[in-house]
Parts: sequence; C-alpha cells; structure tokens
Amino acid sequence: MDQQAQQKIESFLNYEFLNNFIYEYLLALLIFLVGIFIINFIIKGVIIKRLRKWIQKSQIGVNNRLIKIFQKSIIPLLYLGVVYISISNLELHPILKQAIDVVGLIIATFIGIRFIGNVIEYLLATYWLKGEDDEAREQSIAILSPALRIITWTIGIIFLLGNLGFDISALIASLGIGGIAIALAAQGVFQELFSYFSILLDRPVQIGDFIIVGDLIGTVEQIGIKTTRLRSLSGEELILSNSDLTSSRIHNYKRMEERRIVFSIGVTYETTLEQLQAIPKSIQTIVEQTENTRFDRCHFSSYGDFSLNFETVYYMETPDYTAYMDAQQKINFAIKECFEAENIEMAYPTEVHYVNQGGKAEDQVTT
Repeated sequence: MDQQAQQKIESFLNYEFLNNFIYEYLLALLIFLVGIFIINFIIKGVIIKRLRKWIQKSQIGVNNRLIKIFQKSIIPLLYLGVVYISISNLELHPILKQAIDVVGLIIATFIGIRFIGNVIEYLLATYWLKGEDDEAREQSIAILSPALRIITWTIGIIFLLGNLGFDISALIASLGIGGIAIALAAQGVFQELFSYFSILLDRPVQIGDFIIVGDLIGTVEQIGIKTTRLRSLSGEELILSNSDLTSSRIHNYKRMEERRIVFSIGVTYETTLEQLQAIPKSIQTIVEQTENTRFDRCHFSSYGDFSLNFETVYYMETPDYTAYMDAQQKINFAIKECFEAENIEMAYPTEVHYVNQGGKAEDQVTT
C-alpha cells in the first residue's frame, strides 16, 4: 500500500460526521457484531446447549422450563447491553443520549420484571407447592399468580420511576388532601386485597371446594382479588366479597375425609325387653353390610314421651354426599324390613285418654 492510499484511508477514518469520527462508528459496529456473534454462537449455540445436556444428565432438579425462562429474559438483556455498549462511546446529542438511556432503562426494567415474575412462579410451582397434587398445584398457581404479578410490577415501576429521577416520597406527599381522599376511597379495596392474601396464605378454601358460608352454599369456582365466586346447587353464581369470606364461619366439605352420621329411631312402649335387646345388634349388622360405612355404636339412649329411643352412630368412609344419602336410604329400608319381620312397631306421637264410663275405666287412644 503506497503512502497516498494510506493517507486517504487515514483521512477517511478521521473524517468527522455528526460529532464522531468514521473510525468511531466502525468501532461501534465492530463491537456490535462481535457481541451478536458471542450471543448467537457461543452463549446460545454452545453454553446453553451444553448446560441443558448437563442438567438432564445430572438430575439436579432444574428442568428445561427454567432454562427457557433464562433464555427468554437474559438473552434480550444481552442484546440490549450490546447495543448500549456499541453506542455508548459515540458523541451523541444530549437529548438523543438521554432518550436512549431512558428507553434502555424502560426496556431493561420490563424485561427484568418479567424475568423475576417467571422465576418466582417457577419456584412456587416446583418447590413451595411440590407436595401437592397436579390439580391443587394448578389451582394454587392460578390464584397466586395475579398477586405475584401485582407485587413485582408495583416494585418494578417504583424502581423505574426512581431511576428516571422522580422523587417517589415527594410524589406521594404532593397528593395531599387528594391522596387522603383516594386512600379513603380505596380503603375497601385494600381490605379486600388483604383478605385475598389471607386466603392465599391460610388457604381456608380452594377452587373446587364445596362450602357453606352463612346462608350461601356452593362450589368455589374463582377466587379473585376482590370477590370469590361460588356455583350454587341450583346453578346460579353466588358472589361474595373476600372480607365476608374470611370473617365468616366456613364449612368446607371438600376436605372432609369421612362423614360422621348420627340418627335416632323410636319404638313403641309395647316393645318387649327381648325385642329391645336385639335392636342394637340388628342395626349393627345392617350398617356393617352397607358399602363404605364403619359402624361405631348403637344404644338404647332414652325414654321419650311416646317412644323408646335408640341412637346410632356410624361413619361414611367417603365425603361424597350422594354416597351418604344412598347408604342412609339402604340402612333405612333394611331397618324397616327387620322391624316388620320382628313385629317391632316404630313410634309416632300419640296421646292416651282414660274415660270412666259407668264406674269402669276404659282407655281410648287418639293420634
């Protein structure tokens, strides 16, 4: 290369355009291309592939979902970093430089928020809810995800505003009376939100639970930030606030492992002692022959106004209400059949009146 050509190249490289020399633009382009090469061919093509294979072989408890989360979040941040480093050494107009800084910060913050949210959901599903079955885990994640997103996005936006130069404390203080009015108006919303978190942490109910709350009966279909929705037995949707739910006594039948049943039967006073002594054993046999039941006891419990009362206790080994009603019906039919075979009469309210006719006492029974 002769001296004249070298001078032309140096002159071209030292040519100033928009406050920057040509060689500075070429250097920025070189940094950009090298960065893209490193990301695409080294990080994505070599490191991530080998890391995925190593994780599959080592079985350390990290699955491909976590790798995808890192790949979808870290790789865009790396691209953003390459672009920012490439142009950071260029002399730009202050307004343009400030705009690039703001846009870069906004993009990085939003990518970071999504990354943190996805990692939290992954850890929640993989470790915190590890002991639950698939259906319960999906329900818990569906309930917790909105709350986690609200928290992460709120913290992220506050972080972004602070880095953009906004004084957060001054901004809140500047609300003044308007802020107090908003706070009072939002008091109910915050109360429902705290009740929502209480449901999440304590989990008195879950989606799919059959519950009774006050005079409301139904199956939980959705637990929202403000309200919980039930589907009643007759089909309509019941909506109650989370604060009402957490402040009420809840009967949760979905979590019932077995059902305890107590029922009483009364027989007439004309029943003989031998017949009375045989009743507990007969009822025990009937209950034990009924599917999904466990007999507990049967006793001659009391003398009633018009009956001799027997109290029976047994357990249903399934929480299914329909199965309970089927079993109770079968027991009732069997008791009726047994009593008819043994000539035992069931009692019902009666009154006995004694009438004196001509010095002779006669009794008259009326119902």
